[in-house]
Amino acid sequence: MSKRVFLTRYLVEQQRHDGRIPPELRLLLEVVARACKRISLAVNKGALGEVMGSADSENVQGEVQKKLDIIANEVLIEANEWGGHLAAMASEEMEGIYLVPNRYPQGEYLLLFDPLDGSSNIDVNVSIGTIFSVLRKPEGDRGVEESDFLQPGCQQVAAGYCVYGPQTTLVLTVGDGVAMFTLDREQGSFVLTEENVRIPEDTKEFAINMSNMRHWDEPVRRYIDECLQGKEGPRGKDFNMRWVASMVADVHRIMTRGGVFLYPWDRREPTKPGKLRLMYEANPMGWLIEQAGGAATNGRQRILDIAPRTLHERVSVILGSKNEVERVTSYHNPL
Repeated sequence: MSKRVFLTRYLVEQQRHDGRIPPELRLLLEVVARACKRISLAVNKGALGEVMGSADSENVQGEVQKKLDIIANEVLIEANEWGGHLAAMASEEMEGIYLVPNRYPQGEYLLLFDPLDGSSNIDVNVSIGTIFSVLRKPEGDRGVEESDFLQPGCQQVAAGYCVYGPQTTLVLTVGDGVAMFTLDREQGSFVLTEENVRIPEDTKEFAINMSNMRHWDEPVRRYIDECLQGKEGPRGKDFNMRWVASMVADVHRIMTRGGVFLYPWDRREPTKPGKLRLMYEANPMGWLIEQAGGAATNGRQRILDIAPRTLHERVSVILGSKNEVERVTSYHNPL
């Protein structure tokens, strides 16, 4: 780009353009971005910052927490609780919602986040990230309840993720396409590096954990089998497989060059509809993917149409290049 456009200017222009976003939402997104910069700094320091390894605790999901999981969660809460833009927050790392303390002004929005996605990759220096989603608080003067967060993904007013890799990249939508910003470490500012991100409708690349193949349902097994048959098979082309085990990194690759990401239901935990969290991962990522021209389903219906029943609800996820997602979904829903 011939001139640098910083995140603040981009958001101000979104605010001015037919009031696409209100000023309170703009300020909230700037605060989230600043929190991501702080998390990026902690991630980059690694062992030098004494943040590596396990925290010897478990989150509400029953997963062992890394030190950086706890640090990232605290950074996001501390950055956002006092600004007056939020009424409450919810995190993958906390059992219940976090109400903005009474000593601070109450805002109109609800913030949900996975503070550090892919944390199993922290100690091996592989890309990880933060995922966030913003909802509008239901109208009324009563206090915020957990049920206020249980809105389908189609009601999001902003969503994004920040991937901490060789570059720190913020990817954002406010409902008018997807924009990417790269952190200029010297200036400490996010700079717009790509607008109107588009995902190719077709692809030759899929991302899935192949070690779980024996546990998959038949539609997923059929799809992957066809991909693996290459040019000689029914697809008539060779596919490559990629798997980072960090949803942020896998989705960012799809945002950059296309592909399809699958984290399906499997028989290891048959009573659970999937592994990933609807509110903290599937909804924000699903909306970003759709805003870039892709598709996101649970195999049977659009992710963003699912009405959540619990704060930590899990879901099967298939997202990415539109034609591939539609193919896998059609295998789950035969005529």
